Amino acid sequence: MREKQKTGLSYKARRRWSLVILVLGLPLYIIAVVTIVNLLGRPPIWIELLVYVVLGILWALPFKFVFRGVGKEDPDQS
Repeated sequence: MREKQKTGLSYKARRRWSLVILVLGLPLYIIAVVTIVNLLGRPPIWIELLVYVVLGILWALPFKFVFRGVGKEDPDQS
């Protein structure tokens, strides 16, 4: 019988992309958010904290599929 082919990224590809996202993407995202908040004028500290917390959570949502299971052992390894 034929093996069922998996769709999506392999385990190694997800590990590599997660590293790229964390090492390059996250610092660039932080710089962009801080720059935009400072350009709009400094809001009161509690609003600024709320903005940073919300945006700190939102950045990871599009990449959830990349980070899922990366910390575990390779499921394809025998």
